[in-house]
Amino acid sequence: MQTNGHPGFMAKRPTALAAFLSLGFLCAPVAAHAEQLLSSTDYSITLAGIPIAKATFRTEITDQTYTILGRFNSSGVANLVTDITAQTVVAGQVQENRLDARSYKLVYRKGKKVETFDVQMRNGNVTRSEISPEPKRRPKEWVPVTEADLKSVFDPLSGLMIPADGPVCPRTVPVFDGESRMDLVLSPKGTQQFRKGDVDIEAIVCSVRYVPRAGYKKGRTDIEHLAKSTGMEIWFAKTDSLPLYAPVRARIPTRYGPVDVAAIKFDG
Repeated sequence: MQTNGHPGFMAKRPTALAAFLSLGFLCAPVAAHAEQLLSSTDYSITLAGIPIAKATFRTEITDQTYTILGRFNSSGVANLVTDITAQTVVAGQVQENRLDARSYKLVYRKGKKVETFDVQMRNGNVTRSEISPEPKRRPKEWVPVTEADLKSVFDPLSGLMIPADGPVCPRTVPVFDGESRMDLVLSPKGTQQFRKGDVDIEAIVCSVRYVPRAGYKKGRTDIEHLAKSTGMEIWFAKTDSLPLYAPVRARIPTRYGPVDVAAIKFDG
């Protein structure tokens, strides 16, 4: 399906996983010291080899608190008819070798339409979640998010910053993005040298299985496609700052062709 000449992948707000993989997990590496520290990381996003978007993430650390600011802009053929942008911010505390989010916000714009997702968290549990404007849903078609779904979860940005004191994969990452609750099941696929732009680094490759849990429309084609997909991958590299691994690449098979999200600048 295509809308207004757009590739279908960009025609409407992406699915929870697509938004997560093309926006949320792309957080910049950070460093934890008493002084203020800044870092910026850039990513290119292609669909079937065609550039469709760019993303930049800026991280600020002050004492034991952190803030990650992200911006996503459509480009190339995806920008011919409708401009698509997204701004995201997550704030929380640096706890030893992990990032403990306290708030997550995503503002998604497609032309004149704006959606805002605002989440408050404490110790991994969601304490408040709002979507503006409030979406109109048919209860019989919607898988609701329950209180149990909001326990022991990650926001999309902090969820794939993985501690270096254990294996990157296998592991299961429970994620809530302000609307949808999903599991990302990571399995090991070895190591590869990642080279793109200014980046040349050894990466750990994990296959990804997407498991939708709640917060989505029943029978939605792109959700079903991602849930059945066996070709998703995320590549992780060690940061020079915190003892963490962060993603440098994601490969996502879609109905419209493979999406490739790749770091072109990475403090690794």
